[in-house]
Amino acid sequence: MVFNSYTFVVFFAIVLFLHYLPLAWRTKKINLLLASYLFYALWNPPFILLLWLSTVVDYQMARLIWQEQRPARRKMLLTVSLVLNLGMLSYFKYGGFLLENFTAILSAMGVTFQAARPDIILPVGISFYTFVTLSYTLDVYRKKFAPEPSFLNFALFVTYFPHLVAGPIVRPEDLIPQFKTPRQATARQIYQGLFLLSLGLFMKVTVADGLLADTADLIFGLPFPVRTLDAWIGVLAFSGQIFCDFAGYSTCAIGASLCLGITLPDNFRYPYAAVGFSDFWRRWHITLSTWLRDYLYIPLGGNRKGRPRTYVNLMLTMLLGGLWHGASWTFVVWGALHGLFLCIERLIRDGLDRTRRRRTAAHQEGALSEGTVISRAALGPALSLRGRSGQFLLALLTLFLVNITWVFFRATTFKGAGLLLLSMFGVIPNGAPMLTTTAILTVGLVTVGIIVCHWRMRNSSLERLMERLPWWALGMVWAILLISLVLAQKSTSSFIYFQF
Repeated sequence: MVFNSYTFVVFFAIVLFLHYLPLAWRTKKINLLLASYLFYALWNPPFILLLWLSTVVDYQMARLIWQEQRPARRKMLLTVSLVLNLGMLSYFKYGGFLLENFTAILSAMGVTFQAARPDIILPVGISFYTFVTLSYTLDVYRKKFAPEPSFLNFALFVTYFPHLVAGPIVRPEDLIPQFKTPRQATARQIYQGLFLLSLGLFMKVTVADGLLADTADLIFGLPFPVRTLDAWIGVLAFSGQIFCDFAGYSTCAIGASLCLGITLPDNFRYPYAAVGFSDFWRRWHITLSTWLRDYLYIPLGGNRKGRPRTYVNLMLTMLLGGLWHGASWTFVVWGALHGLFLCIERLIRDGLDRTRRRRTAAHQEGALSEGTVISRAALGPALSLRGRSGQFLLALLTLFLVNITWVFFRATTFKGAGLLLLSMFGVIPNGAPMLTTTAILTVGLVTVGIIVCHWRMRNSSLERLMERLPWWALGMVWAILLISLVLAQKSTSSFIYFQF
C-alpha cells in the first residue's frame, strides 16, 4: 500500500476511527500493530515472516545481551543478531550483485563460470527496518538503556506503518516511550497532521510525478548523448523529483503519525539550501546520516585518531552509505563522491582554522608578521563569503556538486552516466533537441521554486510557518494543494526509496 492511493485513504480512515474509540490503550496498540502488518502485507504477504523474524530475534537477543555479564558471551550474542539481520539484508538485496561480481572476477582470472541468476524479490523496506532493529540491539549492548519488557511495544516500534517502508529511520527513544502511555492527538495536531499529509502527497503526486518524472525518465533513458541544455534539465528534473518524492514520503509519514498523537523525527530540513556537504547531510535523510554517524563513523574512530584516519573513516562511511541505497557500483560511486567532497571540505576548513589560530596568536603577541599578513590576504576571499550573499553562492556551488552526484544515483550504468556527464559539460557534440520548450520551462520554474523555498526556510520549519500564517491564508494554501492533487492524480506510482 502506498500513501498516494485511494486504498490508503480508506485504510487510514479506519485506523483513525479505531484509534479514537473509547478502548483500552493496549487494545489500541494491538489495532495499530495489526494495521501495520496489513499495510505491509498488501505488497507481498510472505515477507511478513521476515519482518516478524527480525522483530523476534532482536527482541530476544537484546534481553539475553542485557542479562549476560560475560563480555565474550555478550559479543557472541550481538554477533548472532548482526549476522541474522545483515545476512537477510545481504541475501535479498545484494545476493544477485555479489554473484554477478564473483562471476566477473572469475572470468577476469580466466575461469569460466556461469551461474543461474537467482530469482530474488527484494522485500520492501528491508533496509529501513533492519537498521531500526539493529539500532535497538546495539544500544542495549552499549548499555544505553535496558531492553523493552513489553513485546507489544517493541513490535509496534519496529512495524509502525508510517515509518515502516521508507523511514524516517527511528531510534528506540523516538517511539517506545510514546507507546508506554495513551496517545491521542489534540485538535491542533490533527489539523497539522492532515496538512502535512496533504503537503507530502502534493510533493509526490503533483511535483515529483506530475511535473518532473517524465523529463528525468526521458533524459536518463536515452542511450545517446543529448544537447547540454537538455542534459542539465534532465538532471535538475531528477534532483527535484527525488527530493519531492522522498521528502514527500517522510512528510506524509510524519503527518499521518501526528494524527494519531505520535511524533516522528524530521528527515529533511531544506537540503538544497545547504552550505557545504556537511550541512547537506545535516539536512538530507537526517535519520540515515545520523545512524551512519552513530553506528559506523564514530565506532570506526570518527575524528579522534588523527587527520588521515578521519578522512578514511569519512570515505568508508559514505561508501557503505552509497551501497545501502542499492546493489550497484553506481551507488558506490555516488557515495564515494559525497565522501570525497566531505574530505575536501574538512581539509579546507582545517586549513582556515589553522590560519585563524595563527592570526589570533600573532595578535596576542602584539605583532603581525609578514607571513600573517599574507595569510590574512589569502583568507580574505573566504571571509568575504560569510555574508548572506556569499552563503547563497556557496549553497549554489553545493547544489551544483550535488547534482553531479545525482547522475550516478539515477543512471543504471556507468556508460549512461558518462554520456550524460559529457553532454552536461559539452565535451561531445550536441545531439538533437529532445525536450520541448514547455518541459524546459516547467523544470526550470520548479527548480527555481524549490531553491527559493529552501533558502527562505533554511533556518525555519513548517510548524513555525503554520503558526504564523492566518487561518484563511493556510486554508487557501491547503485548498490549492487538494485541488492540484485531484487534477494531477494519475496511475499510482511507488515512492523511489521503496526500492532501497
